Amino acid sequence: MTSTPPRLDDSPAVSRGPDARADRRWGLVALVTGLLGFYGAATLVYERLQLFLDAGHRTSCDINSWLSCGTVMRTPQAEAFGFPNPFIGIVAYAVVVAVALAVLAGARFAAWYWWGLQIGVTLGWVFVLWLWWQTTFEINALCLYCMLVWVMQTVLLVHTTTRNLRGGVLPAPAGVARGAEQWAWFVSAALLVLLFGTVLVRFAGVIFPA
Repeated sequence: MTSTPPRLDDSPAVSRGPDARADRRWGLVALVTGLLGFYGAATLVYERLQLFLDAGHRTSCDINSWLSCGTVMRTPQAEAFGFPNPFIGIVAYAVVVAVALAVLAGARFAAWYWWGLQIGVTLGWVFVLWLWWQTTFEINALCLYCMLVWVMQTVLLVHTTTRNLRGGVLPAPAGVARGAEQWAWFVSAALLVLLFGTVLVRFAGVIFPA
């Protein structure tokens, strides 16, 4: 019979204990990934507005035929919900930054709040996976700022899941919950190697021309 890790609570004893320190570590990771993700999304919004004003605008990451934000922005996939995708990122990463700052300031949230954050971060990563597939296999062009968001969202997903496993929000055996934090960076790196390794193989012919 496996035991589950103790849930976090708001008592002073717990707020000064190891779980609070682990939450602050999550807060730092979430703050960095949220800020960089916001930067990537905000830059994409700016570039999209420039394209709206001038159809011939050359974006800051139009480097060549296959590494071109402008090419990606001009596709239907760039407006999956009827408006530019980066607007979603601006709102979502602003929320992440706000939660991260609150946690770093000592705030404690109920399990349902962490569940909501987990669902939001997971759906965001699923959307990133869809965009990764579209740019890599359908559009046949890459966007530097999009790839920055891929990295930040992947790291954020792994560390948020790790935090919720350790905190008992997500049910798991005690051993899994304890080990999740130790393996968080490895899992993040493995997922990124898989994503960008596929990109490297897919574009090998243009990256390494014969």
